[in-house]
Amino acid sequence: MMRNFVTRTLVTRGLLVALVLTSFMMTISTASMAQIAVGISVRIGPPALPVYEQPLCPSAGYMWTPGYWAWDDDDGYYWVPGTWVEAPVGLLWTPGWWGWNNGFYVWNAGYWGPHVGFYGGVNYGYGYGGNGFYGGEWRGGAFFYNTAVMHVDTVHITNVYVNRTVIVNNSSHVAFNGGQGGIQARPTAQQETWAHESHREALPAQVQQRTAASHNRALFASENHGRPAVAATARPGEFSGHGVIAAKAAGAAYHAPKMSPKEARAPARHEGNEAAKGNTKPVTPPHKNDITRPGSVANNKPAPHSNEARPAKEFNPPKSAARPANEAKAKPSAARPQNEERARNEPAKNEPAKNEPRAPKSEPRPKPETHAAPAPHESAPKAAPRESAPKAAPRREAAPKSEPHEEKHPGR
Repeated sequence: MMRNFVTRTLVTRGLLVALVLTSFMMTISTASMAQIAVGISVRIGPPALPVYEQPLCPSAGYMWTPGYWAWDDDDGYYWVPGTWVEAPVGLLWTPGWWGWNNGFYVWNAGYWGPHVGFYGGVNYGYGYGGNGFYGGEWRGGAFFYNTAVMHVDTVHITNVYVNRTVIVNNSSHVAFNGGQGGIQARPTAQQETWAHESHREALPAQVQQRTAASHNRALFASENHGRPAVAATARPGEFSGHGVIAAKAAGAAYHAPKMSPKEARAPARHEGNEAAKGNTKPVTPPHKNDITRPGSVANNKPAPHSNEARPAKEFNPPKSAARPANEAKAKPSAARPQNEERARNEPAKNEPAKNEPRAPKSEPRPKPETHAAPAPHESAPKAAPRESAPKAAPRREAAPKSEPHEEKHPGR
């Protein structure tokens, strides 16, 4: 019993360790793959594709993945040799490609899928003539090679056939689509449909090939001038031995770029249109700090009209609020006297309204020509200057005390 318990414990621990290692490897692969999948944009195009021979297929079930120019922010373009990789059953490889877009050369990552989609019209060779794939096909769970374009040992690999009618006579070595000097090709309707299929990213073996190439100085275009010493390998990561194929020639004359890699590097496409134009400085949205007045000026500064919320207080004091009702009856010169003494010497032609707050201050008593009793509120002219507020109603209550005196005057 004890022995069985120990055995089960060891097996359980072994499974846990294997699970942790698997998760770790998947994390590394995902992180490495992110460097390929993200659309890299640069201001200079890649060199022409080198001319090289395809190494012998190592075993059945392997699929050819052509070489390509990758980008390094410190040293520019470097060549990732073509290689054979063990393919996922039923899937085909669509190579990545460089395409011109809004002033930049953008990298479109390759992928695995049930069909070979659009890869920029670039002639990678060996079944990838620029449109589709003619190097082989899946028949059930086995991959059959077209020996008309594939270098396969037919003695050890029997899943072969010959179809020379699909050979594409394309001698172009241009490595990018669009732009000046680029390939003018567009995806077909069928390829656009295939682009929406379920895809799988590059395999860990392909990531290994790219990583090894990025650490080999001889593979940088600045060193090999478009003719790398390792143009293709029989297996991923093996850059020495009999399975290594050197380039026979550069695809075209090499021209060194006129700017450094750091100057040529542009922001990734997911950073937006402003970033694609080279403007990486964050743009402050307008009116960020002024949500009440969209017409305000720069942020963090008060709007020039922010103090105009109460314009009535600046030009019309509150005391004149009741004046507009009687302004039509008064003369323009007597709209609002500034001198109290001057207002007393001016005769009033019309009797002011009873609600006029400044009547006792500006108009004298009417002449007794008609022998009419004066208004009750005019019997105490000296009490008006004491009022400081426009409300004269409380002061008019004292006027009835003088009414007996005014009533006796007509009887005398």
